[in-house]
Amino acid sequence: MTKEQELYVLWKEKAQKDMDVVRELKEMEGNEERIEDAFYRDLAFGTGGLRGVIGAGTNRMNIYTVAKASQGLANYVIKNFNDADRSIAISYDSRIKSDVFARTAAEVFAANGIEVHIYDELMPTPCLSFAVRELKCAAGIMVTASHNPSKYNGYKVYGADGCQITTEAAKSILEEIDAVDGFEVLEKVDALSESYKERIHVIPDEVYTAFTECVKKESMLYGEEISKDVAIVYTPLNGTGLKPILRALKEEGYTNITVVKEQEQPDGNFPTCPYPNPEIHEAMALGMEYAEKSHADLLLATDPDCDRCGIAVRNQNGEYVLLSGNETGLLLLDYICDRRSSHNDMPNDPVFVKTIVTMDLAEKIAKNYGVRTINVLTGFKFIGEQIGLLEKEDKEDSYICGFEESYGYLTGTYVRDKDAVNAATMIAEMFAYYKTKGISLLDKLNELYEKYGYCLNTLHSFEFEGSKGFTQMQELMAKFRAGVGEVAGKKVEACLDYSTGIDGLPKSDVLKFLLDGGHSLVVRPSGTEPKLKFYISVQAKNKEEAEFIEKEMMESLT
Repeated sequence: MTKEQELYVLWKEKAQKDMDVVRELKEMEGNEERIEDAFYRDLAFGTGGLRGVIGAGTNRMNIYTVAKASQGLANYVIKNFNDADRSIAISYDSRIKSDVFARTAAEVFAANGIEVHIYDELMPTPCLSFAVRELKCAAGIMVTASHNPSKYNGYKVYGADGCQITTEAAKSILEEIDAVDGFEVLEKVDALSESYKERIHVIPDEVYTAFTECVKKESMLYGEEISKDVAIVYTPLNGTGLKPILRALKEEGYTNITVVKEQEQPDGNFPTCPYPNPEIHEAMALGMEYAEKSHADLLLATDPDCDRCGIAVRNQNGEYVLLSGNETGLLLLDYICDRRSSHNDMPNDPVFVKTIVTMDLAEKIAKNYGVRTINVLTGFKFIGEQIGLLEKEDKEDSYICGFEESYGYLTGTYVRDKDAVNAATMIAEMFAYYKTKGISLLDKLNELYEKYGYCLNTLHSFEFEGSKGFTQMQELMAKFRAGVGEVAGKKVEACLDYSTGIDGLPKSDVLKFLLDGGHSLVVRPSGTEPKLKFYISVQAKNKEEAEFIEKEMMESLT
């Protein structure tokens, strides 16, 4: 009997609390391929916590893997924090079983003598990051799989600083997780008196209100009057964004808002957007239909846990154009720098933070305003980490904004993760400000390209499902690491291997190839999905030339 088969037999005996798991285990019987995929490894726990397909097995998201991870986190908190400081904040999104997993985690923490603060309704990721700091918690968890399809769920872990845990903390927590048994954890919880639940507290509305006030304080209007009667279509993509986005926008004076009805209410099945990611055109399609019918000025969309924000605007022909995360980020960066500079509100040593795969053009814009750019590894947690480092030096006010190409933005320091509530309100303000002056966002973007040069960044992802796919992905990374001489006839001038640790950054399985002509290619496995990602950056005279070069580069890689 293989290891996977032995685990399968054990789970059939022990996994009796969740009937969906019981049914799936019965369906697996005799299907060796399904059994292998469900049990060939423990669901990976890294700096992003857990993320995987919902279902039965050690390689799946279920109450047993959640309980195991929660016990490991509880042990870590108990070992590293005094009694009075042992508390954990919890939030969850609209995904299938998110509420179940959040409740399971809360009970495990409480059973370990840890105070738990949990929202009594689904709330976005930034609200969790805020609550950790506001309530002075030792840690926090957000039950979400972000923008993944409906079959996924996840468990993001946050440190006391409100930022996703560091590599070092993740390693320590993983050691604790590996030492416990998920079945035993739940058995111990069941055996306890119900009194341990007295340690589970609902996060008060005052915390959510304080979060909203922090979002509103990021305004760059300086008391100036602009027309806020812009027609906005908004879609939360069946996630957590509806309540916080509408509240923030309306309190800021934007009332001409139409919500996409089919995507308004929380629904983990995402019936009209199977891949609920505002980066994807299909996820934005229904919102664009609404915008066309209502002749809206601006389309806003947020992903299920409301940390990513995508937009579309009308061009001169009345057609709606989706802006990339890079393009929106460039516009926000320039808007913030221009507004702060013109009102003499730029801090000493102003800092802008971006990831290594985010458009390099942003650095040129920042430099023009005398703003220092800090480049970090892929993942907004590294941007949050930089805010924390500035805070330790009593330079928190130096941070003016940060963004990543995958639609993540943050203009304040009140949270330490990307915040789509902040992004939506700032984008609406920027749009309304320019519209009042007779300028469209597309006009402004073209102005930036004319001033700093045209740049095109694209992302291509390739899926590698299951154990075989995982091996294939590792083999491909090894081939790239062995050496690449050219890409589409463009000589590789340098290769940056971030697995060795570069510029003081943590070691990471990322390769960046610098090509002649100012182009670049980044190759990295996703930290949250079974995908290999290619980031292509092209510098050219215009869009047409850039698209031609980008196409040649991509064809040479596939």
